Amino acid sequence: MARRSAKPAAPGAEEDRARSRQIGILRALWPYMRPYLGLIVAAILALIFTSVVSLTLPLAVRRVVDSFRDGQAQLLDQYFLAALGIAGLLAVGTGLRYALVTRLGERVVADLRKAVFDRVIGMSPQFYEKIMTGEVLSRITTDTTLIQSVLGSSISIALRNTLLFLGGMVLMLLTSAKLTGMVLLIVPAVVVPILVLGRRLRQVSRENQDWIAASSGNAAEALGAVQTVQAFTNEGASRARFAEMTETSYDVSQRRIKTRALLTVIVIFLVFTGIVGVLWIGARDVRAGAMTEGMLVQFVIYSVLVAGAVAALSEIWSELQRAAGATERLVELLNAEDRVTDPAAPLPLPRPVRGEIVFEEVSFRYPARPETAALDGINLAIRPGETVAFVGPSGAGKTTIIQLMLRFYDPSAGRVLLDGLPLDAMARDDFRRAIALVPQDPVIFATSARENIRFGRPGASDAEVEAAARAAAAHEFISALPEGYDSGVGERGVMLSGGQKQRIAIARAILRDAPVLLLDEATSALDAESERAVQTAVDELSQSRTTLIVAHRLATVKKADRIVVMEAGRIVATGTHEELVADGGLYARLARLQFTDGLAAE
Repeated sequence: MARRSAKPAAPGAEEDRARSRQIGILRALWPYMRPYLGLIVAAILALIFTSVVSLTLPLAVRRVVDSFRDGQAQLLDQYFLAALGIAGLLAVGTGLRYALVTRLGERVVADLRKAVFDRVIGMSPQFYEKIMTGEVLSRITTDTTLIQSVLGSSISIALRNTLLFLGGMVLMLLTSAKLTGMVLLIVPAVVVPILVLGRRLRQVSRENQDWIAASSGNAAEALGAVQTVQAFTNEGASRARFAEMTETSYDVSQRRIKTRALLTVIVIFLVFTGIVGVLWIGARDVRAGAMTEGMLVQFVIYSVLVAGAVAALSEIWSELQRAAGATERLVELLNAEDRVTDPAAPLPLPRPVRGEIVFEEVSFRYPARPETAALDGINLAIRPGETVAFVGPSGAGKTTIIQLMLRFYDPSAGRVLLDGLPLDAMARDDFRRAIALVPQDPVIFATSARENIRFGRPGASDAEVEAAARAAAAHEFISALPEGYDSGVGERGVMLSGGQKQRIAIARAILRDAPVLLLDEATSALDAESERAVQTAVDELSQSRTTLIVAHRLATVKKADRIVVMEAGRIVATGTHEELVADGGLYARLARLQFTDGLAAE
């Protein structure tokens, strides 16, 4: 397994990443919150209600304290009952606020996860050349979980403490303008460290999330190739690499924790130092008769509420900074550019599909290898219903033909047409419905054998699934599984052999019953007996549809209507098997290597 750079992967080049350094990036969440405006309003009303109730409580306390001084003992019970009623209202309002806000957070994050997945599942392979799938999954899970925590808790607490701060300041001012003025002198000393350390905290939080995603991507890659890792005894190297990235993530998290702890210490110390100073001055005013004991107690309670609100806001600001980093990473995925896109006004593919395929002066270079031409000036016309095989040495460009036919990439020059329409003039899901693919490395999902085959045509009946399996010589081994067609085949088909996976992939393509069939080394993992059975099925299947076959084993393409010989991205010869052998070129050399003395190059 190739060693990757120590720097976390990213969807695009560093200079292309739009990095907002302000908390305002959280505005990107608003489109996902707007549909639930009623829920937001209800949550805000509950929030305002609990804040008002909280600000009412000190007034009751003042009455109780002053009643002792004024000798109004008969009103004491009423004041305590009123305080108890206020506490009950506060409890109900807080519970309602929690339920509404938590529901909002869960709903918004669910929509956000779906939006990100909807975006990345349609991205072309070029996108995944620049970012590991494990990192994408980390963003969908880890980053959205962080946002869920903020939407479902932190923002609510932030708004509540903001209301407490503003309401408390107003009531403090009404209680004692002198003491309130002294409190305001503390505010700049509190705000400055919040702004300075908060900016640093956001940067560190973003870096922390990047390293978490990078380690997740590394783990996903290693576990996805666990057999190869073990076969080459690279477990130690994989462990060391994952440990290195995890420790780096831990080190960055420690910087985040230290920054947040320092911010909390500074804010709380400054706030409560100010309160102590104000309380000392207030006590002197009480002795001088400038204010009553109840007023001082009321002012102190409001001061504590305001101080607690400021301290809470400083901590929540840290959470918002982390959420801003997570949001930024998700926005990158949502806004990631894909060079392969559908046109604004796509042309419909005429039905029924005839299956005529034309390559006009097609050249192509993979984005990851721009210095090497994978295809160079390909001109090829394939008639409807024709079976055309592509042969040649590795790296000749055979599989690239398949990639362009599915429009996983767009040609660097020239164009590919299906039934006279350029592929880039149609919606991808429109013309792809007319294509069935058997890839070189068959993809098997962690579900039953039946559902893996039905993936080719989700609406197919059980009888149609079994008929496709029989045609692909897969019925016998599927029936021998513990639960037959309903047997689970494990993640990536780990319970199946390579040949069994390939036969399920072929059955999937047979079930799709598309007018264009693409076979990329479709029989490379089959034994001789299975290959013969599958080849018979493929021969029958290809009679009524346009078939493109990529193969190394020439025995599988001898019956093709036409064989295209490729070398270094160019077409060097075309013809039937007999014609190409007679010409004595590259194909004849390959044929001698594979057929002489019964030897076959695998």
